[in-house]
Amino acid sequence: MSVFRRIEQSLETTFERGFRRAFKSQLQPVELARKLAREMDVNKTISVAKVYVPNEYTVHLSPQDHAAFSSYEATLTHELATYLEAHARGSGFSLVAPPTVAMTTDPDLRSGEFGISCRMADAPVPEPGLAPNSGSPAAEAEAPLPDDSLGAVPTPVATPSVPVAAANPALAGVSGTQVISAADAQASGLHPETMTLILDRERIPLTKRVTSLGRSRERDVVVADPNVSRHHCEIRHVGYDYFLIDLDSTNGVSVNGRPVTRHALADGDVITMGATQIRVEVS
Repeated sequence: MSVFRRIEQSLETTFERGFRRAFKSQLQPVELARKLAREMDVNKTISVAKVYVPNEYTVHLSPQDHAAFSSYEATLTHELATYLEAHARGSGFSLVAPPTVAMTTDPDLRSGEFGISCRMADAPVPEPGLAPNSGSPAAEAEAPLPDDSLGAVPTPVATPSVPVAAANPALAGVSGTQVISAADAQASGLHPETMTLILDRERIPLTKRVTSLGRSRERDVVVADPNVSRHHCEIRHVGYDYFLIDLDSTNGVSVNGRPVTRHALADGDVITMGATQIRVEVS
């Protein structure tokens, strides 16, 4: 990790101010989540065997928007950090330390405008002779949750009315422990996106946490293509992302012409299975 201690000293902080003025109403937290994920994707560092991404993020807000978030800022920044960790793991990125998100006021910004600055930095090293975070109220509040990566994922409730708004990486085939309930997400203004698949002019909205695709009639989305496996792939809804997971299919699956085994889907992506193409719409 020493090489990254040198990197963090020279890595310039990236900052984009007022990147868009497209909000006709109050700034929504989900817009912050989307932009934070994009900043992570853009500011990656390729190492010998891994791809590292920034882990410290600061959101620069106008005075009006920062005031609107002040009543639940701690909860919101924690949920955004959890989302970033799930996004990094789902995309195959590596982090030198758990991601953190902070908010600050920039008086030069107008309502609806915001900027993101980020950097890569190691976690603080505890002083010699002291246990990490021992004896402090913050340590008790930040005590690690039990690791559920070795057990079964939480049992889904029967027929949820909306996709689960929980950044649970375990559901995307990656490790993790933090689960955000749909009620907490809605209370914080973090509403999950909805995804629709377009197959042979048919629009198929995804309403389940895990949607299976394949040639078998038992699949949620049946793809009548002899080059498609019976159990070809599935789409898992995790937090604000939809992950495409290949289920060891015979001919594989690709997104936008690139073969993938696990991929975070985005609006406009084209999934190819055999000779069949499926377009993705996110709203």
